[in-house]
Amino acid sequence: MEAINNGQTFLGIELGSTRIKSVLIDKNHTLLASGSHEWENSLIDGNWTYGLDEVWGGLQASFCDLSQNVKKQYGVELKNVNAIGISAMMHGYLAFDKSDNLLVPFRTWRNTTTEEAAVALTEEFQFNIPQRWSIAHLYQAILNGESHIKDVAFITTLAGYVHWKLTGEKVLGIGDASGVFPIDSNVCNYDPAMVDKFNALIAPKNMGWTLQDLLPTVKNAGDKAGSLTSEGVKLLDPSGVLQPGAILCPPEGDAGTGMVATNSVAERTGNISAGTSIFAMIVLEKALSKVHMEIDMVTTPAGKPVAMVHCNNCCSDIDAWIKLFEESLGAFGASADKNTLYETLYRKALEGDTHCGGILTYNYYSGEPITGFDEGRPLLVRKPDAKFSLANVMRSLLFSAIGTLKIGMDILGGENVRMDQLLGHGGFFKTQGVGQRLMAAALNTPVSVMESAGEGGAWGIGILAAYAAQKTDDETLESYLTDKVFANEKGTTIEPCPGDVQGFTEYMKAYVSGLAIERAAVEN
Repeated sequence: MEAINNGQTFLGIELGSTRIKSVLIDKNHTLLASGSHEWENSLIDGNWTYGLDEVWGGLQASFCDLSQNVKKQYGVELKNVNAIGISAMMHGYLAFDKSDNLLVPFRTWRNTTTEEAAVALTEEFQFNIPQRWSIAHLYQAILNGESHIKDVAFITTLAGYVHWKLTGEKVLGIGDASGVFPIDSNVCNYDPAMVDKFNALIAPKNMGWTLQDLLPTVKNAGDKAGSLTSEGVKLLDPSGVLQPGAILCPPEGDAGTGMVATNSVAERTGNISAGTSIFAMIVLEKALSKVHMEIDMVTTPAGKPVAMVHCNNCCSDIDAWIKLFEESLGAFGASADKNTLYETLYRKALEGDTHCGGILTYNYYSGEPITGFDEGRPLLVRKPDAKFSLANVMRSLLFSAIGTLKIGMDILGGENVRMDQLLGHGGFFKTQGVGQRLMAAALNTPVSVMESAGEGGAWGIGILAAYAAQKTDDETLESYLTDKVFANEKGTTIEPCPGDVQGFTEYMKAYVSGLAIERAAVEN
């Protein structure tokens, strides 16, 4: 309570795909209270989007929930905090004119409408540019001849947008910036040679601007990136209780905060975030030997190069099936707590045949660039003699959530990328020992889950806020995390089970062959 009264706390807020979470931590990085707000993207005119009114309404609801929980738990109001961090889904496209008006609705990471631009830029840069990156969205709009493009004065990510409105500063943390435009880790800034190539590419179109005019300033972990203004505090807390003045760390993407939350920012460390989407981040010792369309090159919040395997689809199909099972219970007048329902059905998967008994599922709610899909169709397919049981269906749903990731991770294996540790976090790992065991089987490597992993990215950006406020002059992010955040951290590690490994290998053979079924569904 004393830390809250004295403003010696740190606020982390992360805008995820389905939830906006706020956490308050103390100087020792211990969670004091949290709050959240559920939200969903919308498919409007062929684009996945969130309205800006939903962004601010959701932020206010999440912060209000946190404030109310602080009042309930400690009997005090949350008036002051030392530092704040904002994180959100990476990538996407938020474009503003010189009067700060939004030019087109927010285009999120989930859109797969920029293939032409992504392929052209990858060829031009000899560096993989995924479809969801901001620069792909910008260039695709140019190629499409969209009317708004000559009026663009500033582009940013969702985290960068919220940070800008709270502080007045048009900046990005280097990890989030690495999903906007390629980063040169030697200078910790946008790659200057590629910036020049892009400007030369668009020069014949006479846009009236250069890329440097549009991009946010890059900041590194530990930098101070502005402070909460009087205008900003009204956007976050309309009640007027919270006071302005808190410093803000650079805004980061969910990939960077996941690395922080799992202490995976040093070379040869890696983490897997598995929720609505799934991605693995491996901090590299050296550059990959060639460009791989399936692998993104991004950075840690401290600017170190990271190989990222990103898949658009993970748990959405599992969630849909569990809602169906919940509805089935209701039809018989029964009910189950949602957490109990998830845990029971996840554990049921461990009772299934190791290869899922011939059940094959695809969790493609949206396109999946790694396997070459611009659109998706969730599918469950089986032969007449398949062992159609609840256990096998659940196991197949969990395997399907990992399938596309496995394809990308095998590419890194072919590059001899080494990992000393691989940590999992996100909803897929929430049921103890289930997602972790199946992930270990899929990747044939030990997978660890920390006790703190459930706090996720909001805790990670809260730690980055604390680092910006508390670090000593020469203290690196790696040493801060190891010595001050995770020194006494406990977790569990599961080794791959040979039977599970063999079963997943069999499943993946069918999965890869069956992609033709998925393509037929999309085309027809």
